[in-house]
Amino acid sequence: MAKKGNRVQVILECTEHKKSGVPGTSRYITTKNRKNTTERLQLKKYNPILKKYTVHKEIK
Repeated sequence: MAKKGNRVQVILECTEHKKSGVPGTSRYITTKNRKNTTERLQLKKYNPILKKYTVHKEIK
């Protein structure tokens, strides 16, 4: 049975990782309320490959 409501799963991907040229990706999966947050989500998360906190943006 499908979930009811406005919550959807979104994927956050690191913006600085592609620029660095280091292989691999840093992605997080989270949920957001589509009704309250209509624009794309942007959060500071830890990137274990670069070993620092970077901005992660919603990709899908």
